[in-house]
Amino acid sequence: MKTSKQTLLVLGSFLTIFLSVQTVSSQNYKVNKNESSVKIEGTSNIHDWEMVAEDFKGNLNAEMKDGQLVDISTLNFTVVAESLKSGKGGMDKNTYKALKTDKNKSITYQLDKVKNIDCTSNSDCVVSTSGYLTIAGTKKPIDITFNAEVSGNKITLTGNQDIDMTKFNVEPPTAMFGTITTGEDLKINFQTTFSK
Repeated sequence: MKTSKQTLLVLGSFLTIFLSVQTVSSQNYKVNKNESSVKIEGTSNIHDWEMVAEDFKGNLNAEMKDGQLVDISTLNFTVVAESLKSGKGGMDKNTYKALKTDKNKSITYQLDKVKNIDCTSNSDCVVSTSGYLTIAGTKKPIDITFNAEVSGNKITLTGNQDIDMTKFNVEPPTAMFGTITTGEDLKINFQTTFSK
């Protein structure tokens, strides 16, 4: 009698573990360009400016448990450098020169690890990460915190990040024979939706 009770307990434990493991799943997502935006904001001695990325791609691998985000194992994002547009041809040209786009075609971000995920509900989480950002061929470690919203087959990452161009060996662009100079600091605003 005791043996059968022990057997049932062991079987019950294994079943519980098996079912809990089954609720955790790894899922792949790709960036949905039509529902995403990446914008860079900066300053100059004349006025503030912004550039919008028109061509980018990315992929994300998320661990989900009962519909809630519990981990991100992969997150890669690439912007085609010459797809950054300000609406002013002269400024775009000077920016591409500063970014050395003749040799460095892309700006890339690669996740290294997730440091923390804090979810206020099944669909809304704040994610703290460390990774690597490469601009103009210079790769630097970077910490980024963003909001992650899970909705059906989509995960939307929203946030902003301050960047000092000079840390990536980028000389702030100038225009009008040096009479217009841009500041060293940029703000990258992103809302990127990844779909299955």
